[in-house]
Amino acid sequence: MSTISNDKEFKTALESHNVAAQRALAARFIKNVMSLSTDKRIPSVVKAAEDQQATDDELQAAAKSAKAAVMDCYTRCGADADWAAQAGYFVARAAAAAVAPADQVKGGPAWQAAMSSRMARTAQLIESGDSAVSQESEQQYRILSDYINKGAAS
Repeated sequence: MSTISNDKEFKTALESHNVAAQRALAARFIKNVMSLSTDKRIPSVVKAAEDQQATDDELQAAAKSAKAAVMDCYTRCGADADWAAQAGYFVARAAAAAVAPADQVKGGPAWQAAMSSRMARTAQLIESGDSAVSQESEQQYRILSDYINKGAAS
């Protein structure tokens, strides 16, 4: 029974998975923050990421859609520090990382999706005025531990 309890273990465990499994894990991390985005393209990008049988064409189409979502979200953020829009932007970045070609994602798709998801949660906390520390990393540790312990079957 594996339990992830820090970022070093988290990153090492992520790196031990192939790209398809990393995309599936990235999709799980994104689902945990998907409510922070109103972009209608994100769910279909996540669906492509979690499909370990997705073709290159499907992943390319999803990546194009995700990049468009990132750009649209970025322009909505503006200079007014709209933290809700920032949260949506980071969810879009997580989705883009999940389906980007693996050689274009530093640290791998799951790592980048995890980091962007954490940023999305942080922006949401700022928007809400909540002074609580984000527990997103602990949620991600649990998601990865569950994935490993269930043999990646769920």
